Amino acid sequence: MDENDPKVTLRMHTWFDSERGMLFSHGRVLLLQKVVEEGSLNKAAQAMGMSYRAAWGKIKKTEAALGAPLLEKASGRKGFELSPLGEKLLETFTAWQKEVEEFALKRANELFDWEVHRYVRVPKQKRPRKK
Repeated sequence: MDENDPKVTLRMHTWFDSERGMLFSHGRVLLLQKVVEEGSLNKAAQAMGMSYRAAWGKIKKTEAALGAPLLEKASGRKGFELSPLGEKLLETFTAWQKEVEEFALKRANELFDWEVHRYVRVPKQKRPRKK
């Protein structure tokens, strides 16, 4: 490839499936991270541009596949917090995914004739509200 060719970026989507359904994925990581940030599944869903029903459905399908809850009612207030399993999966899946991507990036640069770059997500800019 020459200098006029577009930049090559590694993009991967990894998840765990079972006969019961999706166990865990990057999308679930993002949803759980938003629940932690917002303290609310409804606010997390809104921040991710999905309905509460869609977010609730994703959580319930994953919980059914795992056989254990990812979220629990926050003590003393409305909203949710991560269950011990939710915390563990968030931490371990994120670490595992990072290791897999590091290996894939290194190996891609060894095998291919072009330079492969890491994908960097640029956060969306929030638009100012109209008055």
